[in-house]
Amino acid sequence: MRLVSFVHDGRTACGVLEGDQILVDPESRQADLKTVLEQNALSEFAEACAASGKRLPLDGVTLLPVIPNPGKILCVGHNYEEHRQETGRAKTAHPSLFVRFADTLIGHEAPIVRPPFSTSLDFEGELAVVIGHGGFRVPPEQALDLVAGYSCFNDGSVRDWQWHTQQFTPGKNFPSTGAFGPALVTPDEVGVLDDLSIETRLNGDVVQSSTLGHMIFPVAEIIAYVTSFTRLSPGDVIATGTPGGVGAKRQPPVWLKPGDVVEIDIAGVGLLRNGVTDETA
Repeated sequence: MRLVSFVHDGRTACGVLEGDQILVDPESRQADLKTVLEQNALSEFAEACAASGKRLPLDGVTLLPVIPNPGKILCVGHNYEEHRQETGRAKTAHPSLFVRFADTLIGHEAPIVRPPFSTSLDFEGELAVVIGHGGFRVPPEQALDLVAGYSCFNDGSVRDWQWHTQQFTPGKNFPSTGAFGPALVTPDEVGVLDDLSIETRLNGDVVQSSTLGHMIFPVAEIIAYVTSFTRLSPGDVIATGTPGGVGAKRQPPVWLKPGDVVEIDIAGVGLLRNGVTDETA
C-alpha cells in the first residue's frame, strides 16, 4: 500500500496512491497521515478510501511531505562505510544522530531552495522510516514492529553552515531543503530492505549508488538505539543516512545550483524528484 499527503482545491488531505490516481474518502475526518497513524487506523482508512469510489488524478494535486507534521525527525550521519571514509570520520559504536525541523520539509516535485549567502548546497539520498506505533526502550528484535512504512528522503545540506562547528544543526535546517516523498510505502510492499538499491541522480547522472544492506547500523538497530533515550510516536521520521558520493567530497566539489534536478530512487520504495532554485525575497 502507498499513501500520500497532498493539497487539492486548497484543502490538505491524504489518500491511497494507485498508479496515477489517488483514492480518497471525502467523509474522512483524518486530514493527515499522522492522525491516521495515531489512531492506528491505516487499514480502515485505506478501506474507506477504496469504498468511497472517489479518485483524484495525481497530476491534479500538490504532493506534500509524506508526514507534513512529524513530532520528531531524527537523522543518522555517516551510516554507510563509503560515506564515513570519504568524510574522514572515525568509526563509532553507536549511530551518529542529529535532528531536522518539520518546517524544513518539502514534498515530491517541490523546489529545493538554495539560501542567498551560500553556494555549498549538497544532496544526500536516503531511506526514510516512518513510525506507526509508539515505543520506548524497544529491543532490536521488536523494533521493526514500530514501522508504518518507508519513503525517500533528500537531506539537502548547506555544507559551509554544517561545518561551522562539530554540530550539524545549522546546515541541516535551512527552509525547503529536506525533500520527503513521494509516498509512504508499507513494509509488506517493500520487502527485505537489505536487497534494495538506493541511487541519487543529478541531472540524470548517477552520483550515489549503493544498497540498503550497506548501512552500518540497520533500521532495527537505529530504532532500538533511539528508543533507548526518547520515546518514538506515530508519525515520527528517521532518515537513515546517505551512501558515498556526496557533492562535497567530489573533486572538484559538485554543488547544487538553480536549474538542477535531483532524483532519489529506492527500489520498491519510489522516486523522489526535486528541482533547485534560489531563495527569493
